[in-house]
Amino acid sequence: MTPDEMKRLAAEAALEHVQGGIIGVGTGSTVNHFIDLLAGVKHRIDGAVSSSEASSARLRAHGIEVFELNDVGDLDLYVDGADESNRQLHLIKGGGGALTREKIVAAASRRFVCIADESKLVEVLGAFPLPVEVIPMARSYVARQMVALGGTPRWRESFVTDNGNHILDVHGLEILRPTELEQQINNIAGVVTVGIFALRPADLLILGTPEGTRVVEP
Repeated sequence: MTPDEMKRLAAEAALEHVQGGIIGVGTGSTVNHFIDLLAGVKHRIDGAVSSSEASSARLRAHGIEVFELNDVGDLDLYVDGADESNRQLHLIKGGGGALTREKIVAAASRRFVCIADESKLVEVLGAFPLPVEVIPMARSYVARQMVALGGTPRWRESFVTDNGNHILDVHGLEILRPTELEQQINNIAGVVTVGIFALRPADLLILGTPEGTRVVEP
C-alpha cells in the first residue's frame, strides 16, 4: 500500500467524527483527501473554516461554504494532518506553510483530530525540519537565534505565507521538550509562530497503515 493510500484511509476514518455544524479544516496532502471525501457527506455540515487559501479553494470547488473564524466563534472539530507526531500527540506542522492559521484554528477547536500515514509517528520530534514563520525583516535575526538553539535554519526561498511572511525550516533539532521549545521560540521577537503544536496538541491521531487504520490517544 502506498503512503498516499494510507493517507486516504486515515482521512476516511476521520469522517465518523464529523457530526455537524461548522468544522475546521487544515492543509496538506492528507487533508486534501479529507476534503474530497467530505464532499460526499457535506449535507452533514453547515460549512467549514479553513487554515489556508488552498484548502478554501478546494472546499468551495466541492460546494462547501467557507466561513471566517471571526464570524463563527469556537468550533467543535478540527481535522488536520501533521509532518511528525510523538506518542503524546505533540506535532510538527507547517511543511505546507500554513502553520500560523493551523495553530489558530486548532486553538479555537474543542477537538483536534490529526490524520496521517504511519510514517509520521516518531519517538522524538525533529527529524522533519521545524518550520518557523517570521516577519520578513526579522528573518536573519531569528535565524541567528535558531543557530544558538542548535539548529541549522534554511530560508524557504520563493515562498510567502498566506499572511505575507517568510518561513525558516530549522534542521538538526532533537526536540525532547516540545512544550518548552514552543514557548521559547514563540517568545523570540519577529517570530509569528513555530510549527510545534504541543501547548495545544492533537486529541486523537488516526494513522493509515497497510493493515488499516490505527488510533493513537495521548
